[in-house]
Amino acid sequence: MVRLVMILLGVDYLRTRWRSLRIVGCISVLLGVFVFSDALDGALYFPITPFVSLLLLEGLATLAVAWTGMGGQRTLRYVKGIGFTTAAALILVGHQHGNFILSMIFGTLFLADGLLQIVSAKVVRFRTWRLAMIGGAVEIALAIFFYQPYPTHYVGTVPYCVGLGLIFGGWNMILLSARVRRLATNPAVVASNSAADAGIAAASALAASRLIAHEWDGPPAADEAALTVHVWTPVGSAKGEARRQLIVDRYIAAVDRNGVISTGHAALESPEGVYISLYPGVEIDRSPDDFARLLRATRENDVPGLFQPDYPTESKAWCPSTVQVRIRNYDPVRLRRFWDTYRQDTTYNLTHRNCSSSVSRALEAAIEGASSRVWGDLGGWQPFLRVISTPELWVAAQVRKRAATMAWTPGLTLDYARALSMLADPRPSGWVKMARLAVRRMVRSRQQWREEARHAHVADDAARGTVRE
Repeated sequence: MVRLVMILLGVDYLRTRWRSLRIVGCISVLLGVFVFSDALDGALYFPITPFVSLLLLEGLATLAVAWTGMGGQRTLRYVKGIGFTTAAALILVGHQHGNFILSMIFGTLFLADGLLQIVSAKVVRFRTWRLAMIGGAVEIALAIFFYQPYPTHYVGTVPYCVGLGLIFGGWNMILLSARVRRLATNPAVVASNSAADAGIAAASALAASRLIAHEWDGPPAADEAALTVHVWTPVGSAKGEARRQLIVDRYIAAVDRNGVISTGHAALESPEGVYISLYPGVEIDRSPDDFARLLRATRENDVPGLFQPDYPTESKAWCPSTVQVRIRNYDPVRLRRFWDTYRQDTTYNLTHRNCSSSVSRALEAAIEGASSRVWGDLGGWQPFLRVISTPELWVAAQVRKRAATMAWTPGLTLDYARALSMLADPRPSGWVKMARLAVRRMVRSRQQWREEARHAHVADDAARGTVRE
């Protein structure tokens, strides 16, 4: 999440606030340690009832406005609302049974995520796979802590979660402050031949000049200039009829009736003529026998790659993309700078440097500073608060974490692009949208009443004229 915040707000915005970020992070860590430690002795000072009431109100409020969202935003709001409401209800129904169920849920989530992280790191063997395995082991340890009743017989489940959330959130803010204090440019997106400060300023000014709003009700129109992420899903790009496998054919690969594996594809296209689509120069044998070996992100699996010239050529030679995600708020100069450097190396690796990882990195370069461009004139901490309070930031962070510990796939790139599109092109909050709809309905109702009254008045005049005659 630290890198995502750096990308969306830009280093320049955060560097001027690094001291405040560090202070808030330290306070959050200390408060989290206090809340967690307080729950260990069974005598809770943590205000459970007010916290649960706020949680329940937030869940119900989110469900009330969830229908106003667009596409994935609507789904996220329903998931958040149902999750908050269910957790609050479990606590309020009965402390003993509710806390036990919550402990089992949290323990299972930590266990599943930890095991998945360890297995994927062991198979893929990316550069920091050992650190990822340590992180997975920590998650499994937390799962065991939630599963077993010691020391409070599940009474401290909620304070434990709140304390861990404060600790991890504060630690992330401390890391963020430390990084932006030392950096002059963003290492997540800046290439080795970084441009001068004047060029960066000109790029930001050019991108900001194209923005005419702080929020948009939906994706860009068909005739609107926008960055486009093309995704060929494994099922949609399979040569034959795919055998459906839940989750696997969405995020990893699809297998058709003949046993041929399809992993899908991803590409990025900008109106300025940048097209990023990396493909192996020689078709890789993806038979089930060799597929496990090819998953390793090691140099022996590097092969020469080939960048496709443009979308019309690629779609004509293969097939049209299955899904497109379009983003208005991007920086064409930063994207061009990234592309000029990235295309110098045509190496292709199925899990380390593939089509999806290329698109994801290019997307991050293109939207650097997007939130600052949208909300920068609000001043102060409002842009930062708007970013961290957007649910899509958490979703994008989880997708990025999963891709970093496994591999970027077209399915993960699709989810990542959708989440980033709602961060770069923010949608109105549910309450604002509901207020707008209510005002529009009131205006339409008043116009309809006036029209009906006018017609009734005309009819009365006509009737009175007929009586006089």
